[in-house]
Amino acid sequence: MSSTPPPVARPRAAIPLLASGAAFLAMLDATVTNLAIPDLHEDFPSASVQHLTWIITLYAVLFAALLAPAGRLADVVGRRTLFRVGVGLFTAMSLLCALAPNLPVLLAARGLQGAGAAAMIPASLAILLHDTPADRRARAIGLWSAAGALAAAVGPSVGGVLVDSLHWRSLFYINVPIGLALVYFARVVPGSGSVGGRLPDLFGTALLGGGIGALTLGVTQGQTWQWGDIRTVSALAGGAVAVGLALWRSTRHPTPAVETSLWRNRTFAVANVASLMFGAALLPTLLIGVLFLTKAWHYSELQAGLAMTPGALTAAVAAVAVSRLTPRYGPRPAVVGGSVIMTAATVWTLLVLSEEPSFLTFWLPAGALLGLGIGALSTGTASAAALSVAPQRFAGATGLNTTARQLGGALGVATLAAILPTRTPATIDDFVHVYVFSAVVVLLAGIAGLWLTLRPQVAPAPSDSPKETVAA
Repeated sequence: MSSTPPPVARPRAAIPLLASGAAFLAMLDATVTNLAIPDLHEDFPSASVQHLTWIITLYAVLFAALLAPAGRLADVVGRRTLFRVGVGLFTAMSLLCALAPNLPVLLAARGLQGAGAAAMIPASLAILLHDTPADRRARAIGLWSAAGALAAAVGPSVGGVLVDSLHWRSLFYINVPIGLALVYFARVVPGSGSVGGRLPDLFGTALLGGGIGALTLGVTQGQTWQWGDIRTVSALAGGAVAVGLALWRSTRHPTPAVETSLWRNRTFAVANVASLMFGAALLPTLLIGVLFLTKAWHYSELQAGLAMTPGALTAAVAAVAVSRLTPRYGPRPAVVGGSVIMTAATVWTLLVLSEEPSFLTFWLPAGALLGLGIGALSTGTASAAALSVAPQRFAGATGLNTTARQLGGALGVATLAAILPTRTPATIDDFVHVYVFSAVVVLLAGIAGLWLTLRPQVAPAPSDSPKETVAA
């Protein structure tokens, strides 16, 4: 006799934890290794610092490159199936990263870990939204966004604590028990919810993934390779051509790699533009904060990480609060308001920035204010993108929207690298220039948000039908 299946209430309670846990893991590993480079250099002394930064770059490249194809794939093979595959791959590669005997193994595992994370993001939100009543979806997105925003912002502090007290390998060991728990409890998801049909255009998918990866690689490594270097030019030009061809094929293929028809929806298209600008402001703002604390105020990596924590906490609080207001007011106030708050915090920072440490009177309140804007913008853009499409397109829409944010982040980090000097220590003016860039870009995200519809049209939550439910 088979064991008695869990009651309906149990999956409904577990699903938000599953989805939020996956989002947290994927976004945490995007920033948790930022402060581990010195510790890694001790274990791999023959590797240059530039080579070690590929531990960050490879994750970002594979993550960004495969988000859109993974979202499209989730709509075909099923959200539960892709969730298990993505979390399983992420967990296995985390263990391999922790046990890596040399740098090549670590880099290979890190890239595959990014591929697993790319599958986790759209599958987790599709799981969450598909079985959530329409009037509760905005709140569900808020909780999911809060987990991602908290993870991205708290990553440097978690990394600093673990590296300082244990070892860089602990950054990856902590993923293993959480990942195994997510894979195990994914069995409570009531159905995989696949749309069915053929797999998306494989050649178009390869073009899209390779193109996004090449673009991300080019903008990430441009400062290191030099912008006029043949490697940088080839990556940027080749990536642009590949993405263009993938989009062209998607407009003509019966099972496209990219659901280009989604961009005909104004809310979804504007949400992607806002996400691109938000990402371009978010990552350089977080990174320049850590660099300023360690280089100008001479904080240790642990102190710098902890100093960034208040902003992470207010980001999570803002995401949850905004999720309660979005059903009534729509995503536009969250995106525009979050942009204004982030701009105000950034302008305050660049005006007051000084070599004289002032944590309680300046850094703490400015960081907390910045976190409020991050939480609001993160939730607003995610809500606008997901709630503007039909339920069976949740995964594809989420993949495309997160891809826009990741590409924006890569462009922002590349701009930061271009502004900061490479051969001499950065001055206060250099840090100010980065904050000016972030303020301008995040303001553009708010301007884009003005075109979002006030009340997104939300389709009613579907019940699982035989067509939608397949075995995982």
